[in-house]
Order: sequence, then structure tokens, then C-alpha cells
Amino acid sequence: MNQMLQDPQTETAVSPPPVPQGPATEHPRFAKPQRVAFVQACWHRDVVEEARIAFIKEAEARHLTHVDVFEVPGSFEIPLHAQVLAKTRRYTAIVAAGLVVDGGIYRHEFVADTVIKALMDVQLRTEVPVFSAVLTPQQFHETEVHYDFFRRHFTIKGVEVAAACAETLHGLERLRGQVAAGIVG
Repeated sequence: MNQMLQDPQTETAVSPPPVPQGPATEHPRFAKPQRVAFVQACWHRDVVEEARIAFIKEAEARHLTHVDVFEVPGSFEIPLHAQVLAKTRRYTAIVAAGLVVDGGIYRHEFVADTVIKALMDVQLRTEVPVFSAVLTPQQFHETEVHYDFFRRHFTIKGVEVAAACAETLHGLERLRGQVAAGIVG
């Protein structure tokens, strides 16, 4: 996902996205316990960890109470880690989180596209769902305005990826039950 911010030199403030809030919703329970791996890049840890914190809180509300957290140096390292974890068959889902910005020897669009494609390949090869909160802004400046914006944005993404993870796992649980019963297949 690309986020575009105006250059802080030309705009006085960037409005942060609202943090979703509302009444507590009762979510369905799983037939079997689910274990999720959360793989987090360490680059811009103070921003990316907001996704992890929000994910864990929302995951617990959705009855995903077994979450193991793993850290890797950067987003480029996430897919291999996700693949190794998926192949263990210990995890029913894997969530990836990272912030890819300009700099270094790779263009950030290349890194983000490569990571997303590799994560899709992992899930298709292993049949373990893999979710991405690996984001790349069009422009990222090392200013407090941008850091604040992306901390809030990663909080929202953490909630969204927890919802997607839980809903997908519920759907797969139903589908696998239907396949086992001979209803689908």
C-alpha cells in the first residue's frame, strides 16, 4: 500500500488518519485454537511496533490469543522467515509488518513489491495464510510530523490486519469442515 504525504516544507501539517474506535463487538470463537506468527521488521521499529501492539489487542478481542512475535532486520528478510515458520505447520497464519522507505541500495518500490509477491508465494506454496502490513510511503521524511502520521497509520493497519486474519481463519475453518464433510470438493 502506498501512502503519499506532502512535503513538510510546503505544508504546515498532515492530518493523521483517525484511529478506529467504537463499541466492543462480540466476535465468533474458533472451533480449534489458532496460533499466529507476527513477523516484524526492525527498521523504523518505533513506527512498525504500533501495528504489532494494535494487532495483538485486536487479535485477542477476536479470540486469537496465541501470537508469537519474531523480529527480522528489515522487510526484505520477512518472506524467508515467513516461509520457514509456515513450513513448521505450527502456525495457522502469519502476519508481516514493516515500513519500506527510500534509501539504501534498493528502490523502496522494488523492495515493497518483492516482499508482497514473495509473501503471496509463501501462502500459495504452504496453504498457510500470510497477511501484510508492509507499507511503503511515496514520500517519507524523517520529521516528527511524518513519524506521528505513520505511527497512527500503523495502528489502523494493525487493527485491519487482525480483522482480516481472524475472518480468513474463520472462513478457512468453515471451508475445511465442508471439504471434510464432502459438501465441497
